[in-house]
Amino acid sequence: MSTETYPLPAESVLNHIVDVHCHPTDAESISPESMDNLKITVCAMSSRQSDQPLVRALATAYPEKVIPCFGYHPWFSHWISLVPRISKEEHYRSLFPDGDADTLQQLLRSFPDPIPLDEVIAELRQNLEAFPNAMLGEVGLDRAFRVPYDYFASPRQLTPFVVPLNHQLAILEAQIDLAVDLRRNVSMHSVKAQMNTKDLLDTMKKKHGANWNRISVDLHSCGLSAQMWRDIEKKHNNTFLSLSTVINSRSSNHIALIKECSPDRILVESDYNDINFCTQQTFNILKVVAQTKASWGAVRRLEENWKVFKSGNHSSPESRASKEKKRHEEWLSDSDT
Repeated sequence: MSTETYPLPAESVLNHIVDVHCHPTDAESISPESMDNLKITVCAMSSRQSDQPLVRALATAYPEKVIPCFGYHPWFSHWISLVPRISKEEHYRSLFPDGDADTLQQLLRSFPDPIPLDEVIAELRQNLEAFPNAMLGEVGLDRAFRVPYDYFASPRQLTPFVVPLNHQLAILEAQIDLAVDLRRNVSMHSVKAQMNTKDLLDTMKKKHGANWNRISVDLHSCGLSAQMWRDIEKKHNNTFLSLSTVINSRSSNHIALIKECSPDRILVESDYNDINFCTQQTFNILKVVAQTKASWGAVRRLEENWKVFKSGNHSSPESRASKEKKRHEEWLSDSDT
């Protein structure tokens, strides 16, 4: 689907917009001029070992504009071992036991030595504790991603392998356990894993009890069906969804999601890896949300949603019902830009 580009509003309006999910450190470089021109707040994601320090450095340099997010993406979960002191060959052969010998040998030449999960969690704890406003992200589940021979090669050649779901879940759950322990919000990836995502959220709620509601979870560039989102929203009062034009505009499903989602559970994002385009991309999806919800007060409403997401400490689903009805009426009655 084509995506319309909208004229940007004044800087005084942009200052109230938050891009809740982007990857600026994936770019080859970020110029000081680009950061000086940035008028919105961005949540900068990390996804693998090499970009955790890059996100840390960006947030240190621009604390008023960048909220750092530390985590390990499912696309790189095969680089993590669940047990310490395992050889490189043993680790990758255990993940891909059905691979032919030639393919595995090629993988062993290009893949890094695995990082033990306990070291990953220790590093994440250190980074999250260093930034009181930091989030966990990007983490998640992906049943569609095929492991490349070399992720950084261009063009990228794919193997027939996918990372086993149980392996992804073990790494994701350990990271979320840490987020709950530190009371940090989560930006979560979910591709071709609707039921697995719902089951994971149910498991986390049962495991952590009341502490689960102390954090917020954003399903970023949400690709769930409207029905699945409705089920999750009703059961998990700490869940939000965010949408992007770069991912969600590929399908009309995002319109159904916006219509179905409670007005106080929507956030917006760019999911871009170039800081120069984050503002425009975030504003484009904001306008789609505003038009779909028939509200021109979307900037203020989405800012309020972000504040609620950021604060955590959510009430029970039952006590939210009257609040959500009131806020839905407010959304429809807003008339500011």
